[in-house]
Amino acid sequence: MSLASIILALVTLQRLGELGLSHHNTRRLLARGAIEAGADHYPLVVSVHTGWLIALWVWGHDQDVNPAALAAYLGLQVLRMWILSALGPRWTTRIIVLPGEPLVVSGPYRYLSHPNYAVVVCEIALLPLALHLPLIALIFTVFNIAALAVRIRVEARTLSSLGHISTP
Repeated sequence: MSLASIILALVTLQRLGELGLSHHNTRRLLARGAIEAGADHYPLVVSVHTGWLIALWVWGHDQDVNPAALAAYLGLQVLRMWILSALGPRWTTRIIVLPGEPLVVSGPYRYLSHPNYAVVVCEIALLPLALHLPLIALIFTVFNIAALAVRIRVEARTLSSLGHISTP
C-alpha cells in the first residue's frame, strides 16, 4: 500500500467519522428545537466533497507525496479540531440554528466568521497538491467556492432572520 493510499484512507475515515458526529449533533439540536436552513443545497455540498474524495482515490492513490503540501494539510487538521472543539455539540455539516442561542464567538470564531469554510477551501486545494494533482485542486476549489457562496448566503440570511449578527 502506498503512502498516498494510507493518507487517503485516513482522510476518508476522518470524513466518515465527521459525518457520524454531524448526524448525532444534528439529531440532538433538532430535538432541542433547532431549525435547518439550506437543506435544498446540502446535496450539492455532499456531491462536491464526495467527488473530491473519489477523484483523489482514482488519480492520487499511487502518487508520490509532496511533504510541504502534506505538512500544510496536517496543520489545517489542527485548526479543524480547534473549530470542532469551539462549536462542540453545535458542529454539523448542515446549517442548523438553535433559536435563542448566541453565536459561538470563542476559539477561531473570535477571529473569523467562517473559519471552518476557510479551512475546507484550503484542504480541498492542498490535499490534491500534496498528491501532485493540481488540476483536481483547481477544479474542486472552484466547485467548493461556488457551493460555499450559496451556503454562506443562506446561513447569513437565516442568522439575520433570527436576529443574529453573522460576524463575531
